[in-house]
Amino acid sequence: MDQVGITVKEETDSVWKSPWGAPNKVMSPCSLADVMSEQLAKQLQLDEENVGFPSNVDVNEPLITGDNIDTASDLMLAQMMQMEFDREFDTQLRREEKKFNGESKVSVSFENYRMVHPYDDSDSSEDEVDWQDTCHDPYRPDKPTTTPKKGFVGKGKNITTKHDEVVCGRKNTARMDNFAPEVQVGDGVGMDLKLSNQVFNALKQHCYSEQRRSARLHEKKEHSTAEQAVDPKTRLLMYKMVNAGTLEAINGCFSTGKESVVFHAKGGSIDDQAVPEECAIKVFKTTLNEFKNRDKYIKDDYRFKDRFSKLNPRKIIRMWAEKEMHNLARMQKAGIPCPEVVILKKHILVMSFIGEKQVPAPKLKEIKLSSEDMKQAYYQVLHMMQQLYQECNLVHADLSEYNMLWHNGKVWLIDVSQSVEPTHPHGLEFLFRDCRNVSLFFQKVGVSEAMNEYELFNAVSGLNITADNEGEFIAQIEALEKMNEDHVQKRGKKAPSYHSDDWGPLMKNSG
Repeated sequence: MDQVGITVKEETDSVWKSPWGAPNKVMSPCSLADVMSEQLAKQLQLDEENVGFPSNVDVNEPLITGDNIDTASDLMLAQMMQMEFDREFDTQLRREEKKFNGESKVSVSFENYRMVHPYDDSDSSEDEVDWQDTCHDPYRPDKPTTTPKKGFVGKGKNITTKHDEVVCGRKNTARMDNFAPEVQVGDGVGMDLKLSNQVFNALKQHCYSEQRRSARLHEKKEHSTAEQAVDPKTRLLMYKMVNAGTLEAINGCFSTGKESVVFHAKGGSIDDQAVPEECAIKVFKTTLNEFKNRDKYIKDDYRFKDRFSKLNPRKIIRMWAEKEMHNLARMQKAGIPCPEVVILKKHILVMSFIGEKQVPAPKLKEIKLSSEDMKQAYYQVLHMMQQLYQECNLVHADLSEYNMLWHNGKVWLIDVSQSVEPTHPHGLEFLFRDCRNVSLFFQKVGVSEAMNEYELFNAVSGLNITADNEGEFIAQIEALEKMNEDHVQKRGKKAPSYHSDDWGPLMKNSG
C-alpha cells in the first residue's frame, strides 16, 4: 500500500511541472497489477520511439520519463514536426544543388548546410522529386546531339562530320518519332539503335504507304453506298432536298443495281414550278469498283473528254450522273418516252417515276404480253432506236429487255448514263451490241417480223454493210470507226451538240 501511495503522490506533484501549465485531475489509486501494465506499455512505447528516431538527434531533455509523461508526449510531437521540417529542407537543398550543377562535370555540394547528418532517409528517393521542378525527364531517352552549322565537331583526328555513320544512324533512329502515331517504332533511342539511311528510307516509305492505304479503306467505308443504303453525305443531300421543298417525302428503295440505288419519293416544287407527283431518286454508288471498266464511256466522249481525270475517280461518278442527265434531256426533247429530269445534285439524280401508286412499271423481261402487244412493242423499240441515233445523236450502249419498261401501253427507255455519241471510237460497236440484244429478245418471244442484228443495225444507222459472217461485219464496223476517229482528230474535238434548252423547264444542276 505504501508503494501505491507514493506513486499517486508523485503523479500528483508532476501535475504542476507541466510546461504548458494545464493542470490535470488527480488520478485515483489503482491496483498493483494496473501499475505493472502501464509501466510495460510505457517501456514498449519508448522502444518504438528510439527505433523511429535515431540517437544522433540532439535534445536536451529525455524523450519520455516516468515523472512527466504528458511533457514527454508534447516533446515527442514537436520533435516529429522538427524532423519533418528538416527532411523538407534537405530535399529542397538537394533540388537547388542539382539545379545549380546541371550537367557540369564539376559539382558544388551543399552537404554542410543539411540539417540531418549523415543524410539517411529511407522514405525519400529520387522518385519523390517533383518533375515540374526538374529540367530532365528521367523516363525520356536522350536524343542525339545535333551537329552545329559548321558541319563538324572536334579537332584534328577527332573530327566528326554530320555524315558520320554513327551520328547519322542515331539521328535516323530519333527521326522515327515523327512517324504516324499508329506506327509502332519502339524505344530505339533508349537502346542506342543506329539505322542506316537505306533502312530508314525504306521504313519511311512503308509508313507513308500504310497511311495512304488506311485512308483509302476509311474513305471506302465512310463514303460508299451499300445495297439499299446510303452513306451519311448522300443522306444529308437527300434531307436538304426535302427541307428545300423539292421533295415532300422519301420512301423506300424499289430498285438496286451494280451502279446505282433507286428510291421512290413524293414530289414538291422548285421555284414555284410543280414537280411530278411521284419521283424516282437515282443515287449513283460512290464505290469505285463498278466504275473501273466504265471509264471508256466518258474519257472517249467528246462532251466530257476535257474534264475526265482518271486520277480522281470521284469526278467520274459525278460526271456519270451528269451524263445521264444530258442524255435524258436530249431524248425528252426528241419525244422518246423516258423519265423526266427534275434536278441533279452531285451524284443524285431526281427524275419522274415510271409507274403509279409507288409500284414501278414492269420490265419487258418480266411482263407477259400478247403477240399483238409484243409486235407493237418491237416496232416502237425500232422507231426509238432510229430516233435515238438520228435525232438525238446517241447510242444507248446498254439496250436490252432489262432497260425497257412497259407502261401505259408503250415502251419506256431507262438507264442511259452510259450512252455515247456515234462519233465515239466504239460507238458503232455499242450499237451493234444493242441491235443483237433487241433482235434476240424479240425473236425469242415469238415476233416473226423481228429482223436479225445485221439488218437491224443497217436499219438504225442508215449504213449498208454487207458481210457473209459476223467477223467480217465487225471488221467493217471497226474500219468505219477508225476512219471516223482519224477524221475527228484532224478537225479537232467535236463541239457539243446539245444546247441550254436541253435541260428542260425543271432542270436545275446543283453542284
